[in-house]
Amino acid sequence: MVKTALDNFRRPPCAELLGWRLLDARPQEGWIKLGFEGKPEFCNPAGFIQGGMLSAMLDDTMGPAVLVMSEGRLYTTTISMTVNFLAPARPGPIIGEAKVTQLGKTIAFVEAKLIAEDGTVLATASASERLLEAARVVGK
Repeated sequence: MVKTALDNFRRPPCAELLGWRLLDARPQEGWIKLGFEGKPEFCNPAGFIQGGMLSAMLDDTMGPAVLVMSEGRLYTTTISMTVNFLAPARPGPIIGEAKVTQLGKTIAFVEAKLIAEDGTVLATASASERLLEAARVVGK
């Protein structure tokens, strides 16, 4: 596995809740691949993972793509995110992939998708992200 800025990054509780784990990354390309755990507790009455949980997974894929591309220098806050739900998501492993499409001075544009274990694309998203210098966020 390639070394990334995430190697020295403490996962926040929301990432732990989602079962977040780094699977692969190409920092120079702004691409990242993550694993999530679609837990039964995330399901709606129909037995599918609730859309808000899928949106959280997408959001928690796009921010780290910027973090690894910037070598840990930039955090993000989401300005806007558009999500398209393409197929119902059942409990189990879910793969998230994100790609930074443009990294500016104050704004980044990122795209992501969630994929089921069988290869079905569950949801896609695009987002505008405000860039924050990590040193200012964590008080370095």
